[in-house]
Parts: sequence; structure tokens; C-alpha cells
Amino acid sequence: MNPNNIATIYAILAAALYAINIPLSKLILNHTGATITAAFLYLGAGIGLLLYGSIEKLIKPEQKPERLTKKELPYTVAMIVLDIIAPILLMFGITRTNSANVSLLNNFEIVATSLIALMVFKEAISKRLWLAIFLVTIASIILSFEGEGAFAINTGSLLVLGACTCWGFENNCTKMISHKSSTEIVIIKGCFSGIGSLIIALFLGERIPHLKWVLAILLLGFVAYGLSIKFYIMAQKCLGAARTSVYYSVAPFLGVAFGMVLLGERPALRFYAAMSIMLISTVIMVKEN
Repeated sequence: MNPNNIATIYAILAAALYAINIPLSKLILNHTGATITAAFLYLGAGIGLLLYGSIEKLIKPEQKPERLTKKELPYTVAMIVLDIIAPILLMFGITRTNSANVSLLNNFEIVATSLIALMVFKEAISKRLWLAIFLVTIASIILSFEGEGAFAINTGSLLVLGACTCWGFENNCTKMISHKSSTEIVIIKGCFSGIGSLIIALFLGERIPHLKWVLAILLLGFVAYGLSIKFYIMAQKCLGAARTSVYYSVAPFLGVAFGMVLLGERPALRFYAAMSIMLISTVIMVKEN
């Protein structure tokens, strides 16, 4: 199979796995703190991929993936710091708005990733992709206002947009080291970002939840963050940061569907207006060459 097609499958698979994160996190946040949840999600990713990597070595001992070196240290450190900030902002955002809004707003990560890829890392952006970025931005603005009253700003939406911006920078940092072992990258992301978030959570006075919730968050972290990030990095190796995020844009729509099924959410009219715009932008991005 063509390497580009394989990479596209990885990107869409990453999106599908991540899509379950928003509605399930919203359910979990009824029983845990936002920062502690972010911490265990990333720890689940790190620990899960550590076990995955051990099994991988036993099955394919002849494979020698390229390890990270001191040359990649600046990107690695930036990746860890951004991965501490972003999920904390996301969890606080989830507690302040419905999961459908959060899922759809995650498309703003594409805007952030693409613009940073252009301005900082000099990746090319076509006219079609510029149009898609404009449409995503308009939809994000619609979702950022409550709609009740004049121009009341939805703080939950702003927190999610902040998380997406952090992940936009993080995606580009990860792209710079994506030629290395994807398993090792996720282990470093998960363990160090998780420990950093855990320290912040304890400092803020959040309590560690009951063991059943810790295990639930760790499992969700392994699937929605660990495996999803691994497949995302594997896609980036071939497609680049901007184009991978384009295929990843199906995640919000899957997240909305999961939210409606699992949480019984019925979003306001402005949500459907924003979703229509997002859908058009996604079609444009998927067709972009």
C-alpha cells in the first residue's frame, strides 16, 4: 500500500481513538478534579505505551528504532511543558461547557498547527487550506459566545481554544522529532507530562480519587492519548504536521456523536450552525492536496 495511504489511515485511527476522550472525561470529571484527571490521562498514556513497547521488543527483537538524542532535547522539553498546560486547560474547559462544544472546538487545533507550521517551521499552506482555516475560525468564534444576552463569552470555550493553541505548538515540536521512535516519544510525553500535572494538582489541593476512577482514567489515557498520539506521530512522519491535523479533523464530529449518545446532550441552535461550517471546512481540508 502507498505510504501516504497508510499514514492517512493512522491519522484517522488516531482521531477515532481521541474522539472518545471528551464525553468520557466529562463523565469522569463529576467524580475527580480537572488537573488530577489531566495528570492520570497522560500517565495512562505513558505507562500503557511503556508496556506496549516492552511487548513490541519481545515480538520484534530485531527492530532497532532510532532513539532521541541531545539534539532533540529543546523540542522534547517544549513538548512536555505544552502537554502539561494543554490537557489542564482542556479539562477545565470541559467542566464549563458541554462536550459537543468542546469536541467541535478541537478543530481549532488544526488552525493553530497549520499557522505555526507556516510561520515557524515554513510548511506550505495551500489556498484551500487557508479557506478551511478561515471557516474553522468563524465556527470557533460562534461557539465561543453563549448566545444568551448580548455578547456573553463562554469561558469554557476560551479554555478549550487555549488548549488547542498549546497543542498546535506541541504538534509542531513533535513533528521535529517524529522520525524517532514513536513509542519512546509517547512514553516521554505521558510520563513526564503526567508527573508534572500531578505535582500541580497536589499543589492546588486536589485529592487523588478512588482507585476505580484512577484505573478508569489510566485506561482512557492509554487509548485516547497513548495509542492516539502514537498513531498521530506515525502519520506525521509521512504527511507533515499541517496535513496530519487535516485528516485528524474528523475527531470532533465523532466526539459530538459520542457526546449525544453517552451524555444525551442536545446543543443549542448556534452549535448546529457552527457544525455546518466546520463540516464544510473539513470537506475542503480532506480534498486539499
